Amino acid sequence: MCWSATADLVAGTGLAAVGVTGVVWARERRDLPLAALPLLLGAHQIVESVVWSSGGGSGPATVAWAVVALPLLAVWVPAGVWCVAPPRARTRLVVLLAVGVATAVPLAHALATGPVTAEIRGRTVGYTVDLSHPAPLVAGYLLATVGSLLLSGDRRLVVLGILAAVGAVVCWTLWRLEFISTWCAFAALCSVVLLGWVRARATASARPHQNA
Repeated sequence: MCWSATADLVAGTGLAAVGVTGVVWARERRDLPLAALPLLLGAHQIVESVVWSSGGGSGPATVAWAVVALPLLAVWVPAGVWCVAPPRARTRLVVLLAVGVATAVPLAHALATGPVTAEIRGRTVGYTVDLSHPAPLVAGYLLATVGSLLLSGDRRLVVLGILAAVGAVVCWTLWRLEFISTWCAFAALCSVVLLGWVRARATASARPHQNA
């Protein structure tokens, strides 16, 4: 996620603040899952700062990090997008939500039954989870999360999906090279875009009341 415990802690605190702002700005309950996503990502990075400070290993922080990163986000993102999608987009988004659930179940099972370990590798953290079929699970994860944003029918969320897709490729490449973890920077950018989305929806929902 980030390149050090300090970077994770600072970025996580900032993301959490963006998430709190988004939740406060949200005017409709159906907007809350996506409005709160930066808050979840912020907490996730704060948890990883504990992983850094612990020197990796298989402690509670490592397991908590994996729970958020794998099964929880696989369901949270498509469910949040479905909640705010226009009616014309909901049918296809139900399919992607089902993909997210189908992906989350074996991921959660792997976390519950197998070891989860973290290893500090220079300016990155490597996480190891015993998955029997990693390729289809990764495909399902990306389809459910990034795919739901791209097919949301909302222009700002489509932009967010494009940023997430580009960020995933860049961050994965740098992580595989064990050069530096940069996902926190992309998470911050995506969170700002998401906050703009919340603000725009709040403004649009308030406009009829102002005219009345």
